[in-house]
Amino acid sequence: MSGGLEAIFLKAKRAEKRGDGGEARRLLEEVLARHPNNRKAHNELSRLRQPEQDPQTFLQAELAEIGKLHADADYEQMAIRSEKLARTFPQLSALQGVLGVAYLGLDNPALASTALRKAIESHPSDPVHHNNLGIALRQMGQLQEAEACYLEATRLNPDYAQAWYNLANLYAAQDRPDSAADAYGAALAIQPDYADVHYNLGNLHRENRRYAQAMDCYERLTRLRPYHFDGWTNLASAQLAEGRTESAIASFRQAASIDPANGRAFINLANGLTLAGALNEAHEAFSRAHDILPSDHHVSAQLLYLEAHICDWTRRDQFSALPIQAAKGNDPIPPFIALPFEDDPARLFARARIVAQAAMPNRSPAFAPPDRQPGGKIRIGYFSADFHDHATLHLMSGLLREHDRERFEIRAYSFGADDGSGRRQALLTYLDAFTDIREMSDAEVLERVRADALDIAVDLKGHTRDARLSLFAGRMAPVQIGYLGYPGTIGANFLDYIVADEVVVPAGAEVHYAEQVIRLPGSYQTNDDHRTIGYCPADRTELGLPRDGFVFCCFNQNWKIGPREFDIWMRLLKQVEGSVLWLIRSNPWAQVNLQEQARLRGVDPARLVFAEKMPHADHLARHIHADLFLDTFVVNAHTTASDALWGGLPMLTVAGEQFASRVGASLLSALDMPDLIASSPDHYEAMALELAHSPEKLAALKARLAVNRKSSPLFDTTAHTRSLEAAYEAAHERRLQGLAPAHITIGHDGMVFE
Repeated sequence: MSGGLEAIFLKAKRAEKRGDGGEARRLLEEVLARHPNNRKAHNELSRLRQPEQDPQTFLQAELAEIGKLHADADYEQMAIRSEKLARTFPQLSALQGVLGVAYLGLDNPALASTALRKAIESHPSDPVHHNNLGIALRQMGQLQEAEACYLEATRLNPDYAQAWYNLANLYAAQDRPDSAADAYGAALAIQPDYADVHYNLGNLHRENRRYAQAMDCYERLTRLRPYHFDGWTNLASAQLAEGRTESAIASFRQAASIDPANGRAFINLANGLTLAGALNEAHEAFSRAHDILPSDHHVSAQLLYLEAHICDWTRRDQFSALPIQAAKGNDPIPPFIALPFEDDPARLFARARIVAQAAMPNRSPAFAPPDRQPGGKIRIGYFSADFHDHATLHLMSGLLREHDRERFEIRAYSFGADDGSGRRQALLTYLDAFTDIREMSDAEVLERVRADALDIAVDLKGHTRDARLSLFAGRMAPVQIGYLGYPGTIGANFLDYIVADEVVVPAGAEVHYAEQVIRLPGSYQTNDDHRTIGYCPADRTELGLPRDGFVFCCFNQNWKIGPREFDIWMRLLKQVEGSVLWLIRSNPWAQVNLQEQARLRGVDPARLVFAEKMPHADHLARHIHADLFLDTFVVNAHTTASDALWGGLPMLTVAGEQFASRVGASLLSALDMPDLIASSPDHYEAMALELAHSPEKLAALKARLAVNRKSSPLFDTTAHTRSLEAAYEAAHERRLQGLAPAHITIGHDGMVFE
């Protein structure tokens, strides 16, 4: 404090001592005129005012000072001054309301509620006191009483927008979305520019998957508050959910411009750009997020995963240093992101378990299983976002077609887009019922599905994009099973079973699964033996292949390719004159990077031929122009492998440790061609080289594949369906008998072993 102020305070003290209170007050008011926030001057002036001499002037001055303290959010001083004033003017009951506000500001709802109840006793028709008491009671967890207070406030003053807002927030917290939406609407009818209401109503709609309404709210909010970071971020999330990717990217960019030091802004932007296929820009955004959040392991993992998609292996080895347990404040690393980096089922289980916990609902209505008697139809519900022209439906179509409708009632629940494809339309003919739940909240889905009284709910997504594990965590059926969409454990026992086979989950590996394991004969993977092989030009040069020369092939998505197998592939090209490697072109950046990796290994990049994506039937047909499919290691070909085998192309694989790295071995075992499963990467390389140099052996292999394709379990859709149905029946029977889920093995003859 300056010497000048101290001198004035000293003069005021001397004036007070000689009995000149007026002069002392004048001096202190002079200080406040120059320094309106000087607390010492305020306190001294308050002390000098004498209520018994001039009570009304004193009261008005004190109330004005308390108002300033409230505006400054100085709740501690506000409470002190209000308590003192209440002692001086005990008859002024309105001060209890002021005290209540101060205690709310101090996060002391108990004292606030006591003061506010006193205020209501004296002024029962003041809606502000009821509203504020509602705030205090909600903070104390007395939700029913809080609701009554808010309702009373709105009854006393129907135009009280803040009370409607508080009531709506309470309803939203209680999972009463319709009541919340009505209350938010009442607040907006009174105050259309109430920005917080637009924001919270948008959140309510977004959480309940009403994305069009959410976008409307966020757009109104951002017009009112153009620099509202969360408003732009949540608008972008809703736009993404509605498939408006470009609009979402623009909104994410706006959020990042508002807070360029916020790493989450760039993570969101990167995810949007990834969905749009702009992987180069996504890489820049993830790199920016990583620079801002260098210790956030989730960001590091996402950056490495994106680099896997563009085949940038510079930092690939860094993934092994990322911990399983997320640091405080960091999101855990999703297990699907870890798949291409770690062939370790124990670590994958640990990651899945952490992520699955986040899917557990805070509350869910108690589940009452449907009353069933043995012998009736078993009601199955399949859940997926991929009931369109997608790999899952390519595999599943035959299974759904072949289900025994005399013994099973088959339903599908879709939470993905309707692409209007012929495959989607065909699906509808295989089902007893189809329900689009894309725009339904979890609570609405649970209510609907439980009313449908499923016996078994089958999750086809697992830990993949667009999954809705929270539905299964809420328990939709007495038996819940994970199948096909994700090659690994979900990490939680809200799925009772996982469908596998003796190869992908060998004996002893059950310890790496939260679920009980169903082992089918042959392969776990279902296939459609009615798939049509389309048109392919007879001249392979039309596909970009050379007229002559051996064609090694891997139509896996490029993110599955790692440096270990690529080293082998390049050595094969060097040793097989005129040979080429035929790859799918996942994106232009992967193509450039793979070509550069070939050059670094002494191989002409032109010997890498990149195939464009095409309709599925034509894709199957073009396999005829390849000689040998080379599988990837840590994440094998899955649908891509069965496509190749169905198209008549032999495949070499190596069996790894985790489910995803053993699928190739599973398929070849079910195809009765286990001799194509190499015992090691070196063996894989030697086998590939031998076949490339032995046209007779390769021809014999292709001829054998042509026979086995028609006779082996892998492509016997009806037999596979009966095996899966036997597993369903066994799991259902255990439930009817009151037995806990247990491992189930189905023999080739349909016998069940538990």
